[in-house]
Amino acid sequence: MKLTTIGFWGGYPKANAASTGYVLEHNGFQLLIDCGSAVLSKLQNYYQPEELDAVVLSHYHADHIADIGALQHARLIQGFLGSEMNTLPIYAHDGDAHEFSKLTYKTITKGIAYDPNAELKVGPFTIQFLLTKHPVPCYAMRFEVDGKALVYTADTSFIEEFVSFSEGADVLLCECNFYANQDGSGAGHMNSFDAGKLAARANVKQLVLTHLPHYGELQQLVDEAKQHYMGPTGLAYTGQVIEI
Repeated sequence: MKLTTIGFWGGYPKANAASTGYVLEHNGFQLLIDCGSAVLSKLQNYYQPEELDAVVLSHYHADHIADIGALQHARLIQGFLGSEMNTLPIYAHDGDAHEFSKLTYKTITKGIAYDPNAELKVGPFTIQFLLTKHPVPCYAMRFEVDGKALVYTADTSFIEEFVSFSEGADVLLCECNFYANQDGSGAGHMNSFDAGKLAARANVKQLVLTHLPHYGELQQLVDEAKQHYMGPTGLAYTGQVIEI
């Protein structure tokens, strides 16, 4: 698996950056994980919209889905320009019928509801889901292929179920929207201590902090997480590539 970070900011994108979006690739299959604000613009530095094979969404907050419409129109226009492509499947929960309905657009994209209580097979990937603790229904995801595992927490405050869900993952892509001296649980987010403790308890091989705050010295998040987790720890950044 190859993970490429397209966007990593929480809430909204900073200048010349994007909010949440990642591409997970294996054997040429390109899966976009969330599609937040400015993701489409940044995506084109690494992958073309018409080349994506599938999309999977954690929830319907704008910083995770704002560029779905832009992605749909990019594929529509590329079709007019002569590119041939299949209908792009967008996997998401259907707990919000209105938002889910927007995922199907002509023959360009089709919304497909996943069952969060069952494994989902998308291309080479097997995906498991975990309902997080967030103001709206949101699902963390565990991606597995060829004996390797990536866990993406999506947006959430800490819940005990994350420990077993993340157990032994090669990479834990963990939201970290607050510093250690702040309590983000009311907003449905983790802080740096939460992330470090989860990584340690789940015995993951690498911790990547993402969904980052717009203030403070971000390196402090890493320093704080490392007070609880001794493994490799770093911040997500645009264009980051991790071979798993």
